Amino acid sequence: MSAPSSTWLPDDFAHPLRADLPTGQHLRPMGPADTEIDFPAVMGSRERLWTMYGQAWGWPPAHMTPEQDREDLAHHEREIEAHESFLYGLFEEDEAELLGCLYVDPPTKAGDADAEVSWWVVDRLVGSEVEAALDAFVPRWLAADWPLRAPRLVGRDLTWAEWVALPDRD
Repeated sequence: MSAPSSTWLPDDFAHPLRADLPTGQHLRPMGPADTEIDFPAVMGSRERLWTMYGQAWGWPPAHMTPEQDREDLAHHEREIEAHESFLYGLFEEDEAELLGCLYVDPPTKAGDADAEVSWWVVDRLVGSEVEAALDAFVPRWLAADWPLRAPRLVGRDLTWAEWVALPDRD
């Protein structure tokens, strides 16, 4: 039995289980079974990820262990099942390594946004065709496959510092 959906999405919404980028990669929801590929991707890009998510989320911690990562991914999996928030991984077809992540969350900051969305790629893909394809794909995918009218693209529409400075929702 799944947990009841939160109020930010329609009760009948079925989240996408896969989304294919035109460059051949795909997005799919993640969970603790992905720890072996998530942990090296996150820790290998930790310095840059901290500049994005550190002030906002305190993530990723400098000394995160694989077990802490597994617990974090299990938490994400429960939130996905309950439609509270969503974590998608970016993969090549063989899913041998994690290339990046996408987060779709309910809005926590004031304003008209009905979701807060962010994403990243591993350090070696920064500035690549894959990153450019993901950057172009995400807004189109949200418009086509999600019941969102005004997602806030954190790190794109506004900087992380600007997002942190916004007042919290009441």
